[in-house]
Amino acid sequence: MKKNKLVLAYSGGLDTSYAVKYLSDKGYEVHAAMVDTGGFDEKDIEEAKKKAEIMGAASFRVLDVQESYYEQCIKYLIFGNVLRNNTYPLSVSAERMIQALALASFATEIGADSVAHGSTAAGNDQVRFDLVFSALAPDIEIITPIRDQNLSREEEMEYLNKHGIELSWEQAKYSINKGLWGTSVGGDETLTSDQPLPEEAYPSPLTESESRDITLHFTKGELTAIDGKVFESKVEAIKHLQKIAQGYAIGRDIHVGDTIIGIKGRVGFEAAAPLIIIKAHHLLEKHTLSKWQMHWKDQLGNWYGMMIHEAQFLDPVMQDIETFLESSQETVTGDVKVRLHPYRFELLGVKSDNDLLQTSAGQYGEVNKAWNADEAKGFIKLYGIRDVIYHQLHQNKPS
Repeated sequence: MKKNKLVLAYSGGLDTSYAVKYLSDKGYEVHAAMVDTGGFDEKDIEEAKKKAEIMGAASFRVLDVQESYYEQCIKYLIFGNVLRNNTYPLSVSAERMIQALALASFATEIGADSVAHGSTAAGNDQVRFDLVFSALAPDIEIITPIRDQNLSREEEMEYLNKHGIELSWEQAKYSINKGLWGTSVGGDETLTSDQPLPEEAYPSPLTESESRDITLHFTKGELTAIDGKVFESKVEAIKHLQKIAQGYAIGRDIHVGDTIIGIKGRVGFEAAAPLIIIKAHHLLEKHTLSKWQMHWKDQLGNWYGMMIHEAQFLDPVMQDIETFLESSQETVTGDVKVRLHPYRFELLGVKSDNDLLQTSAGQYGEVNKAWNADEAKGFIKLYGIRDVIYHQLHQNKPS
């Protein structure tokens, strides 16, 4: 009898390892797919592969989507200067959407009958996975053993032990989710409203004590060079900056936001490269974009980030916003000088051929060459005429 072919979103942790064993025992042909969005090294992958084999997976596959993650999502998060609640660079919510896309594509490619993930019923990720699978693989059944059985870690380990699997499943004090666009950190402190995360909670310790200046070069809004070193891959540019900056323990914070269903959530994160890139890019835009370009980019960038967080990545309006964001980057080319310090960074200035501040017409508050005093007075009179008319009409009316 032919087995039901199933693709499982696999990380190598206890939940998804349990899912491999449980679903295999139920008669499924489980294909464990590990979607790499920049958070795994060779050791992580090798350990996950061994666990998948022990659990009975029919195959183990790494889906490297780092470049598509950048092209489909991160690029637009940079163009939009997206920081959720002015704080969080969408480190996890963005990558979950890309992981779901990759899994749906892989499941279709191998002719899977089912697709599974290890989300619980308590978080946002279940919404992101289910919505993408339903839209892009509507004929494939969605199976969620962890959500449906509502098991504790102890119950999962007990099941594995009963089936002769006795691996170490030590639960770390802090849960870490690492990816190209930042690392989330959860612990007992993030379940409170007043407790900060301690130094040891963050995976990148402070190792640098001396300040360092670096120069980031953007080409049409994309980071393409650091200190004169040109990168063909934007992913490698981000990784290189992360390697430089993480030793300064830059980019640490705690984000407080709203879940998809509307309850509050709190999570720590470290995102040195994403925060430096977004802030440096934003400064360059201030010099190279018009007032109204900046205004509408703020609105649409914020909306774009909200839609990703809310699992609406597949809505066609996202492509409309992406078209606007990409068009706005035509003149966003130049260098941004950044100074790194322990736990913080500062933006020193920009150099760009498209710098609207360096104009021969005049400088704010100093000199002007394109108009005279009488023309300035005339402009002010015309600019304020609507206020004059309104108040002349209404000043004598009883309140």
